[in-house]
Amino acid sequence: MKITRSGSLPSNAGPGDWFTGSVRIDPLVQAPAPARVGAASVTFEPGARTAWHTHPLGQTLIVTFGLGWVQREGGPVEEIRPGDVVWFEPDEKHWHGATATTAMSHIAIHEALNGKAVDWLEHVSDEQYHM
Repeated sequence: MKITRSGSLPSNAGPGDWFTGSVRIDPLVQAPAPARVGAASVTFEPGARTAWHTHPLGQTLIVTFGLGWVQREGGPVEEIRPGDVVWFEPDEKHWHGATATTAMSHIAIHEALNGKAVDWLEHVSDEQYHM
């Protein structure tokens, strides 16, 4: 058993290659092999969002605060609120983030396949974001 105490892992700014706007990542879980699961609490300030990306084994989001938007490639932008759970299929191209006026936090859970948990793609354009 291992207990990771609250506040013992440092917060990190979301890298500009992966995000648009102000994003904070608070790591929660990076399980040691043979486990493959990783999780983080991610906070998006208004207007902030991920770049388009995929996960080889899918991704689950659990919204904990605020109001956000999610979109899968070819689908509509959908609103998400606290308590909502979003599942993206393996290799489903998508993005997620805050709305233009309201911050949003979620817990992001994914598994790594052969050491890789995400493939980052192009940024979400302002036109795509404000659909």
